[in-house]
Amino acid sequence: MSHYITPKILAGYVAPEYMMLIDGAWQKSQSGETSSRLAPGHGTIVGRYQSATVADAKLAIASARKAFDHGPWPRMKAAERSKFLHKVADLIEQNREKIAHLDTIESGKPIQQVLSEIDGAIDIWRYAASLARTLYGESYNNLGEHTLGIVLREPIGVVSIITPWNFPFLIVSQKLPFALAAGCTAVVKPSELSSGSTLFLGQLLLDAGLPTGVVNIISGKGAVFGDVLTGDADVDMISFTGSTGVGCSAMAIAARTMKKVSMELGGKNPQIVFPDADLEAFVDAAVFGGYFNAGECCNAGSRLIVHESIVENVTDRIASLSKRVRVGDPLNPETQVGAIITPLHFEKISSYIAGAKEEGAEVALGGERLDLGMGDYMAPTILTNVKPEMKVAHEEIFGPVISILKFEIKTEALDIANSTQFGLSASVWSKDIDTCLEISRGVRAGTVWVNTFMDGTPELPFGGVKQSGLGRELGRHSVEDYTESKTLNIHQGARTSWWVSNA
Repeated sequence: MSHYITPKILAGYVAPEYMMLIDGAWQKSQSGETSSRLAPGHGTIVGRYQSATVADAKLAIASARKAFDHGPWPRMKAAERSKFLHKVADLIEQNREKIAHLDTIESGKPIQQVLSEIDGAIDIWRYAASLARTLYGESYNNLGEHTLGIVLREPIGVVSIITPWNFPFLIVSQKLPFALAAGCTAVVKPSELSSGSTLFLGQLLLDAGLPTGVVNIISGKGAVFGDVLTGDADVDMISFTGSTGVGCSAMAIAARTMKKVSMELGGKNPQIVFPDADLEAFVDAAVFGGYFNAGECCNAGSRLIVHESIVENVTDRIASLSKRVRVGDPLNPETQVGAIITPLHFEKISSYIAGAKEEGAEVALGGERLDLGMGDYMAPTILTNVKPEMKVAHEEIFGPVISILKFEIKTEALDIANSTQFGLSASVWSKDIDTCLEISRGVRAGTVWVNTFMDGTPELPFGGVKQSGLGRELGRHSVEDYTESKTLNIHQGARTSWWVSNA
């Protein structure tokens, strides 16, 4: 069996009471309503939040609009914005443990994992700071002796940044610093399930000297005011991470006012393994990819496409390693898999497992709730005898569930890999470089890992194809994504009269 770590009671913990950051000040919701967050790993209230209204959202947008149209931020030297972003990175580093604790208790993520995420976020803020000074336009002096062409790169304006519950601090850090580096202003809406670290970031931004209104942070349910963030005419761009369904709805609303959109959505990511692969490395990556963040990850590599000659061996080895995975108290440094985000989501995962059994799949390991005395925990689960047409083979489960499929030839592996609506990431495992390149070029995904899985760095773009999203985050062009180009066509000297030329 897995190593289960019983959660400890959060004795004496006083839940913070948060307000919203609007126009440079901490404010309550105009309705006076609040909500509480129950820790998924401990069953204790760990945060109380303002429930924003449509009026609150409009105030936040108006503040960002004013700050962009009339404030200093878009007009600063790039060096000044870069210096500010570096200062924020320093403040995040100084508060690393505090931020990690907030994300851990609110989302149920293991504390050691979150600490690594915060380290990654610090690196991203510093990378964005470096890019702030590299943003540039173009000039053309080869258009004839009377014409000079200049292409400016200008900040796009007000950006609505909407982030999910599964990586609260990391994902806002994949968006906000690049928008700020470009000179944009923003309204940030974190998930109502894990808002604490983003609101804490708001205080760090103020401490670093952010001008009034440049960043506004509102809390509450997107169902109440989400249409305002995506449809208001004063918003110029939407950067959204979340489910494909909600992303499609947001795009439809944004289309009414022709906004620019960046969407990082769902995934059903295959790991394709051939007989000549380093199976020890693959098995480790398979277990990591399937259970990392309790499988609540758009990048989860939970769909294993294994050559038929090694499928039994691989399955046995994955099951053996899965039994050693340490599940339990998110605040225990030894924990590898924490709690499921909500009871409702736990039931959703369970329904997928039950449905797979009805379709003919077999539960080789796990599939049940773990009774650890408190919280919502699921045992690491392996499904075998999975066919490509089954729901668990092409729909996103978002839980600690690995599905194992088999193939005979490369083309079949590619067909299976590409048989879903998603195309976020994939990996291929083989010692044959030709095989790796053939699969890498044939699979439809925004990222393909070769003989590894879920490695990341700010220098490499991230995003998906098909219904996994639109646009890219990170990479050297990430600041440009928050800009528009403007052409200056400059005429030198006297202009030939239209009337004369047509006489």
